[in-house]
Amino acid sequence: MTDLAVSRPSPATVAVLSVAACSVIWGTTWYAITLQLGVVPTVASITYRFGLAALILFAICLITRKPAGLTKAQHVAAFGQGLFTFAVDYAFVYFAEERVASAVVAVIFAGLAFLNLVLFRLFAGQKAPKAAWAGAALGMAGVGVLSAAELFKAELDPRAIAGVGCAVLAVIGAGVGNLFAWRGQKAGAPVLQATAWAMAYGTGLLFLYGLVTGVQWTFSFTPSYVLSLLHLAVFGSVVAFLIYFSLARSSGYALASYVSALTPPVAMLMSVAFEHASFGLGALGGLVLVLGGQVLLIKGKEA
Repeated sequence: MTDLAVSRPSPATVAVLSVAACSVIWGTTWYAITLQLGVVPTVASITYRFGLAALILFAICLITRKPAGLTKAQHVAAFGQGLFTFAVDYAFVYFAEERVASAVVAVIFAGLAFLNLVLFRLFAGQKAPKAAWAGAALGMAGVGVLSAAELFKAELDPRAIAGVGCAVLAVIGAGVGNLFAWRGQKAGAPVLQATAWAMAYGTGLLFLYGLVTGVQWTFSFTPSYVLSLLHLAVFGSVVAFLIYFSLARSSGYALASYVSALTPPVAMLMSVAFEHASFGLGALGGLVLVLGGQVLLIKGKEA
């Protein structure tokens, strides 16, 4: 009787599957966010989302008997990650989606790969191959083309300009948040516990902001709101971020952040199907540049 050998997938296969999973999940969350807008105050919706996600993550720690405690240095990193990734970043994401189509915000987020290369070069001393820089720059060019196309399509409407501006600020928040996530990794914080605390800190900061600004903590029990909240909290937050930060630790934050470049096709399909959005040649050209940048970035990582 021979034993059947179970072969483990290669790191490259794991990376591809991780990117695919995150891209599909986050590709649908851009539209799910629109189901939250105008129903419950924006800050309240984000607080509910990450508060629920944090509770789930701490519950996983309890069930798997993994200690949830962090060291002082790990808590500092988790606080910074919570502030910039789960408070600043997502607040501006929701504000942006109130003003422009969700797919536009998704494509603008492709700029995160270029920003991560810059930030990690400046603050972490990490060098990247020329192909990676070329790929990220090409992705940024695609973001610029699509953003310009949308602004001219909207006849430079102030609301559209504000939406694009909020999306850019969200990307900056995400980039800084990735730096703090990297600091947590260097401090030895496990992905599960670090993400749980980061979401908890982000939730607390959003709650304090809501109290100061007089946010009404209402809730909607309509099926669309409840189901979208569950999708955003469970899949868009717990599942996707655990996969994303695990991928970032194994393959680098620049490559992981380019998940954002693969979500636009899904986000565009969702926008066309449910938001009745339409995209011209400029938007499609921008998407092609973004995807071309993704190919160069992956080749740069393989070099």
